[in-house]
Amino acid sequence: MAEAQVQVAIRRGTPAFFRANTAFFLSAFAIFASLYSVQPLLPIFAVEFGLDAATSSLALSATTATLAVALLLASWVADRLGRKTLMVWAILLTATLGLLLPFAPNWWSLIVIRTLMGLTLSGLPAVAMVYLAEEMDPDALGFSMGLYIGGTAIGGMAGRLVSGVLTDWIGWRLALLVLGIAIAAAALAVVLLLPTPHNSARSRLGMRDLVRLVAVQFTDKGLPWLFASAFLLMGSFVTLYNYAGFLLALPPFALSHSAIAAIFVVYLFGSVSSAWAGGLAQRLGRRKVYWTLVLIMTTGVFLTLIPSTPAIIAGLAIATIGYFAAHGIASAWVARRAVVGRAQASAIYLFAYYLGSSVLGTLGGYAWMAWGWPGVMLVSGGAAIAAFLVSVRLMWLPVLPIPERPAEPPAGV
Repeated sequence: MAEAQVQVAIRRGTPAFFRANTAFFLSAFAIFASLYSVQPLLPIFAVEFGLDAATSSLALSATTATLAVALLLASWVADRLGRKTLMVWAILLTATLGLLLPFAPNWWSLIVIRTLMGLTLSGLPAVAMVYLAEEMDPDALGFSMGLYIGGTAIGGMAGRLVSGVLTDWIGWRLALLVLGIAIAAAALAVVLLLPTPHNSARSRLGMRDLVRLVAVQFTDKGLPWLFASAFLLMGSFVTLYNYAGFLLALPPFALSHSAIAAIFVVYLFGSVSSAWAGGLAQRLGRRKVYWTLVLIMTTGVFLTLIPSTPAIIAGLAIATIGYFAAHGIASAWVARRAVVGRAQASAIYLFAYYLGSSVLGTLGGYAWMAWGWPGVMLVSGGAAIAAFLVSVRLMWLPVLPIPERPAEPPAGV
């Protein structure tokens, strides 16, 4: 049996609230800067290692594929070891691998390190949303979840921007080393600041119980649709950014590598939109807000078809605003609907999320080689349209007849 839970919620304005939100923001920064630091370097890898676009995308896809699978087991490990223990080890090991990455002697050793990074990265996102849902007061949950998602936006932006801009000055290896040192500093701060959870029960959940808790998530009327949204939204978004650098490096745009990397500043819009959308969804309801945000993202994706640098940048910015806001709402929605096995529901959502990144991200590379940017739109735009259709279906989802923050039974019961 699991240990009894002590219901001590973290309230707004308390020192624990400040520590938790700072720790989760920095952890999101460190994890997602590590994950996406190689994305603006894909064209450089293609040239330096003699690769095509689809093969160079393995620097990101290998990590997200491993991450997707590891997330399913990470929630099980967290139930056995404890949420904080797993998060601390995950972020420290990720930082260590990030410091080793610049010293990879060849392409396949780089892929090995990035694959291992997928394993270590899984420890934090697998339980971060569950930790917040369990520990935060209901009035603070929307803000904290939005801030965490905002941290993923800042981290993703910083990882891409720092590695991309510095590469033009000092080369990609030194650029990744500088970024790795910053990530290691953030990781140490997380270890010092992250509060010990009080409302998560540790358990010795068996593999049979784990399979049962995974299966039960698909009996809910809404969770499978949210899992499908995760696959489609993330796949569309990553595909868009994976190959925007290839497009903008070609005539008539012919932008420098630093200029292309600077475009990732639009991630700041994503950081702001996720925190704003979390509060808006709490006031108006997720059903009324979610579909509009997916529509905003879809509109931005198709704006990039206009052969103009300002139009493409505007399209990327609009897609980023819609994507991060929608992802923040969907993340909280999953935590809300998972009455039993919240950690497993979160893991399935993220499994679908990163599987979409890996599968559609690599597929977009083959589409780029075959048909150029219209081919990328076939993958990215098609996934965005499908995500919009799913969001419309979610508008008619029956409301759960339980309080907004239900007490979760012990795992395995």
